[in-house]
Amino acid sequence: MLNWKAAAAGVTSLFLVLNTAPDTHAEPIDFYQVDGVEYDASIPAPEDRLGFGVGEHPIRHDQLVSYMTEIANGSDRISVETIGYSHQRRPILFFTITSPENHARIDEIRESHLAQLDPSQPAGDGPAVIWINYGVHGAESSGMDAAIPALYHFAAAQGAEIEQTLDDAVILMTAVFNPDGHSRRVNHVEMFAGSARVTNPAHEQHNLWTQARVNHYWFDLNRQWLLQTQPESQAWLTQWHRWKPQVSADFHEMGTESTYYFHPGEPLRRNPLIPERARDLTIGIAQRHIEFLDSEGRLYTSEEGFDNFYVGKGSTYPQVNGSLGILFEIGAARGGLIEAERGLVSHSDNVRTQFRTTLTTVQGALDQRDEIAAYQRQFFADALAAASADNTSGYVIAADGDPVRLNYFLDLLERHDIRFYEAARDIRAGGRNFAPGEAFIVPLEQPQYTMIRSMFDRPTEFAENVFYDVSGWTMPLAYDLDYAELSNIPRGMMGEEAQSQPLAQPAPPVSSYGYIVRWSDYYAPRALYRLLDADVRVRVATQAVTIHTHQGLMDFTPGTVFIPFMGQEISREAIHEMVSDIAAEDGVPVFSALSGSTPGNTPDLGDGAGFRSVDRPEVLVLFDDGLSLNDAGEVWHQLDHRMHIPVTLRRKDQIGSLDWSRYTHLVIVGGGRTSLGDAQERVEQWVREEGGIVIATRQAARTMQNAFFGDDEAEANSSDENDAPVERRDYSSMRINDAEHVIGGTIFAGDLDTSHPIGFGYMDRFIPLHRNTTIVLDRPDNDPFAVVVEYTEEPLLSGYASQRRLDEIAGTPAVVARRAGAGSVILFVDNPNFRATFRGTEKMFLNAIFFGGLMDRPRGDY
Repeated sequence: MLNWKAAAAGVTSLFLVLNTAPDTHAEPIDFYQVDGVEYDASIPAPEDRLGFGVGEHPIRHDQLVSYMTEIANGSDRISVETIGYSHQRRPILFFTITSPENHARIDEIRESHLAQLDPSQPAGDGPAVIWINYGVHGAESSGMDAAIPALYHFAAAQGAEIEQTLDDAVILMTAVFNPDGHSRRVNHVEMFAGSARVTNPAHEQHNLWTQARVNHYWFDLNRQWLLQTQPESQAWLTQWHRWKPQVSADFHEMGTESTYYFHPGEPLRRNPLIPERARDLTIGIAQRHIEFLDSEGRLYTSEEGFDNFYVGKGSTYPQVNGSLGILFEIGAARGGLIEAERGLVSHSDNVRTQFRTTLTTVQGALDQRDEIAAYQRQFFADALAAASADNTSGYVIAADGDPVRLNYFLDLLERHDIRFYEAARDIRAGGRNFAPGEAFIVPLEQPQYTMIRSMFDRPTEFAENVFYDVSGWTMPLAYDLDYAELSNIPRGMMGEEAQSQPLAQPAPPVSSYGYIVRWSDYYAPRALYRLLDADVRVRVATQAVTIHTHQGLMDFTPGTVFIPFMGQEISREAIHEMVSDIAAEDGVPVFSALSGSTPGNTPDLGDGAGFRSVDRPEVLVLFDDGLSLNDAGEVWHQLDHRMHIPVTLRRKDQIGSLDWSRYTHLVIVGGGRTSLGDAQERVEQWVREEGGIVIATRQAARTMQNAFFGDDEAEANSSDENDAPVERRDYSSMRINDAEHVIGGTIFAGDLDTSHPIGFGYMDRFIPLHRNTTIVLDRPDNDPFAVVVEYTEEPLLSGYASQRRLDEIAGTPAVVARRAGAGSVILFVDNPNFRATFRGTEKMFLNAIFFGGLMDRPRGDY
C-alpha cells in the first residue's frame, strides 16, 4: 500500500521518477516555461508580484487582476479592457493578444474578419481568431490559474516561433468568467489551509464543489451562453459576437479520479444542427494535444462521456454559431495536493497541463488555419442556403398584456446577434392574431439561421436519450410567448428592423379617486411590493373587472392592483410620485381611476369580495442540507434581484430556533433530501394555526403533499405477486436503458386556471412548463378547485420523454394549491424559476407569494 505521507513528502522525486513534468519545487515560473523558449527577463514573473508561485497558494481575484493588468499594460502584444462586472462588482477582464503590428490595425482586422463571413463578400486572409474561456466554474481552479502562465508566456516568450504565432493569430482571453465563484473557492481553500499540506480527500479544504462552482446567486454560468440572465454571461457573449472567433477553448475540472479529457465529444451525442465537418477539424486540433500529452506520458481520453447537444454551454454554443468549441476537463486538486488511485494529483501540475493545452489549441488551430477559416465561412453560406430552402420563412412573436416579457426576449435575440423586424400589418398565423405595434417577425433568412433554429425548434425525437443537460430549450415557450411559424413573408408584412426598447411607461395623470396597476406585466409584482413596503394600502381584483380610467373604459384581469385614496396614511401627492416611479422604473402601465363604479356585472372598486387586501410578504427560503443550491439560487435571484423583494436565506437544518411569527411564506425547493425532520411539526403548526404559506417545488412538492395531506402512494407502490419477471438485458446497454424513462429538461403543456389566484395575470390557459423530474402529484379527492395547472392529455412540447412517462404525466396536476388550516400549501411539481429563464411560469410563483392567502376553502360536498 502506498504510504501517502511519504508520497506527499517526496512529491518532487515522484515526478522526477515518472518523468511526467518538471520539478514542482523548482523556481515557480520555471515550472511553466516551455523548454527551449527564451523569456524576456524584464517581464515580471508571477512570484515577483504575488510573493509565491502559481499553484503554491490560491490566487485572490484582486491579485490576479493586478498582475495580469500590469503584464498587459507593459506589453505591446497585449491589450486589456474591463467588459463587465459580476454581481459582487468584481471586474471581468478581456485580453487581446497578437503582434504589435496587428494591434495597430486591430479594428480593421476584426471588421475584415466579420465581413468575409458574408458569402457575398470575398474570402479574407487575416489572422486566425481564437477564444480562450477561463474560469466559468469558480470551483475549477486550474483553468483560472492557467490564465497567468498563459498571459506571461504570450508577453515574455521570445523567438521566431512566438513572433510568427502572434502574427498569424488574434488570441482573445477572458479571465475570470466567474469572479464571485472564484473568490468563494479561494476563501474556502485558505480557510482550511495549514502549514503542512493535507492530501487526504476527506479534508474540508478539498471539499468545495457546488457552492464555489456557481456565481453569487448560485447559477451555473456554463448554462448561460444561451439563457443570458446573468451579468457575467452578458459581458462575455457581447465580446464573443463582436469577434465571432473561429475556435473557442473552454477549460474545466472534473472529479479527482478522472484524468484529462478534450473534445471532440461523444459521436452519437452531437446536436444535429452542428455540421460533421466541425468534428473533423476538432480532431485535427486534438492531434496537437495528443502530441504534447504523449511526450510526457500523461493519461487522457477523448470522444467519450461528454456531449455536444445542449447549445447553452461553452463548448457547444460556439458550434451552432460557426466556431469550433473545444471542452477540456482535468481531474481536480482544489486543495493543492490530493490523493487519488492514480497517485498524487497536484494543482500546480493541473495548471501546467491546462496552460500547455492552451498553447496546443493555438498551434492546432494554426495548423489548419485555412481549413478552419473556410469552414466558418461555409457555415454561414450553408445557413443562408438552408434558410432559403426551409419550408418555414420565419416566426411571428408577441406577448399579450406583457410588453416587458416580450422586450426581454427581443433583448435575448439581440444578444445572439439575431435580427428581428416590426410587424407592418395584422397577421393571422397558428390560429392566432398578431397586431402591428405588438408583434415582431424573426426571419430565418439571415446569417444566424442555425441559432434561430436552435432556439425555436421543438425537438421531441432523438437518436439517443442520454443527455448531459436539458433536452428541450425552446425559448419562446420558456418566455410563454404567443408565436407561430410563417410559411412565407410576403412584401408588406415585415416592417423596419427593430431593437429592444427601454422599459419606461408614461406617468398617469393625477387622479381624484385612485390608481390601477395592470397585473399581467412582468414587473407588476415588483411594483406591488414597492407599494406594500411603503405602507400603501392596496386592493387586488379577484375577478375580471371593467374600470373607468383616464384612457376610457378598460378591461382588467384578476390580480389587477387598485390603490384607493381612502384609508391611506400617505398623501395623494406621494402616491402619485410612487406610481409614476413604477411606470418609469418597472415598466408597468398605471392608469388613473375616474370612479369607483364599474359597468355591467363586474365588481365595483369598493366590493369586498371582488377586491381583497394583501399584506407585505416576509419570505423565508431554505437551502443546503440536501436541497438543490441552483434551485434555491433561482428563487433568491427571482425575488431579490429581479423583484426587489428581500428574502431570508436559511440552511434547512437550522430552522428549529426561528421566530416563525416573523414570516408569511416558506419556500422549499427540490433536491435529494427535502424532509424538514424535527421542524416539520412546527411548520405545520405555523401553517394550520398561524396562516403561514408553504411553496414547495419538485421533490419538495411531493414531500409536503405527503406531510400535509397524507401519503396515498403506499398501495400504488406495493408489489404485485403477478408482476412479470424483469426482462434480461445486456450490461452494455445499461446507461441508455437507465435513461429511457428519465425526464431530461423537457417542456410540457399545461392547462392553467386563470381564475385562480395563482393564475392571476395570465391572458390564456395554455402554459408551457419546464420539467426535469418524474414526480407525479396526487389529485386531491375532496377539493376540485385545488389543481391550478393540469398537464394536457398530449403534454410534450419540446425535449425527450418516453411514452411511459407521457402516459404517467398526462392529465395529472402540475400545480396544486390548497388551504391547510389557517394557511396554504402551494405545490409545484416543476421548478417555475428554472435558470431565471422560464419567465412564463415565474408569475405563478410570484402569485403564490402575493396571493397565496387569497384562496377560499371549498364548502360544498364534493
